[in-house]
Amino acid sequence: MSKRVWVKADWSAPWEERKKFITSALEAGAEAVIVPREDVEKTRKLGNIKIISKSEESDFFFLEASSVEEVEEAISKSRKQEKKTVLSIKISGKKLEKAAIKAGNYIDFLIVISQDWKVIPLENLIAELQEAKTNLIAGVKNAQEAKTAVETLEVGADGVLLNSEEEGFEEIRKTCEILEELKHEKFELSPGKITKIKPVGMGDRVCIDTTSLMKIGEGMLVGSQSHGLFLIHSESLKSEYVEPRPFRVNAGAVHAYIRTPGGRTKYLSELESGDRVLIVNSEGEASEATVGRVKIERRPLLLVEAEYEDRKIKTLLQNAETINLINKNGAPVSISDLEVEDEVLVHLQEGGRHFGAQVEETLLEK
Repeated sequence: MSKRVWVKADWSAPWEERKKFITSALEAGAEAVIVPREDVEKTRKLGNIKIISKSEESDFFFLEASSVEEVEEAISKSRKQEKKTVLSIKISGKKLEKAAIKAGNYIDFLIVISQDWKVIPLENLIAELQEAKTNLIAGVKNAQEAKTAVETLEVGADGVLLNSEEEGFEEIRKTCEILEELKHEKFELSPGKITKIKPVGMGDRVCIDTTSLMKIGEGMLVGSQSHGLFLIHSESLKSEYVEPRPFRVNAGAVHAYIRTPGGRTKYLSELESGDRVLIVNSEGEASEATVGRVKIERRPLLLVEAEYEDRKIKTLLQNAETINLINKNGAPVSISDLEVEDEVLVHLQEGGRHFGAQVEETLLEK
């Protein structure tokens, strides 16, 4: 699951100094920055990033509390706000911890800050607020604290507020990179034995062009059935027919499922620019990528069927030599060279799909 990275930039320093932190937050891909109310307009001119401040012109309205009374007052103010509210609480004892838990039922985003950073109060808040309305944001000072915060009790905080005034603006990039790495999923891949290869006529196929460059051995998980997906290789290989397009996967027919972040799937026909998809390598390691363009064109299709432990899975791919699966040794193999009894990497899972989400149910797909 993605974790939010917010950056604190509202301390009493000259604008030009704090501007470096805001710019770094933008460049590193942070979601939001906290700025003084007088800096909202200047911050908007720097780029597209969510702004948190005490100004009505901000994206999220910012409240602060360091006592139980101030927490109660903040809860009252939040009820009068039309926009989402962010409450930052400095936790200095058990009473404030309990007040924070109460606030979590009313506030959209709850930032908890401890002067001497400790895991235990955060553990308590994570445990108590799992079913609450709020998103729990942990105040941290560096990338290592951020990593600990989002991994605490396995569930972790929903995100972090990084105050890197002492560490420097370079810490923003480190924090974003560490939390990006934690988003990576891992898939179990099995060697599926090819049982059928058959031309099936014309159909609409989908090329997915991403904003990332893929390496040899990387592709996407795609298939005609929810319980089994093939690892379709990217167009990162050299060919006598076309130049490499390492940003692209020719994924197959429009009806097929593709695995997307957060344990979900989409039909290939549903994808559009700005969507997030998963790039998966031959070891099953996955990372997220953004869709830049989707090309749907009518092309001759080929049915590919494979079997693993008496389970059969299928997919339909464009009938062209530039389309590759990945064999059990992690090497790409063109479908024009593919033969019955060859083994290719597949991902198997239980249950069915309901609007892209996995559900435990009896399901028969042919």
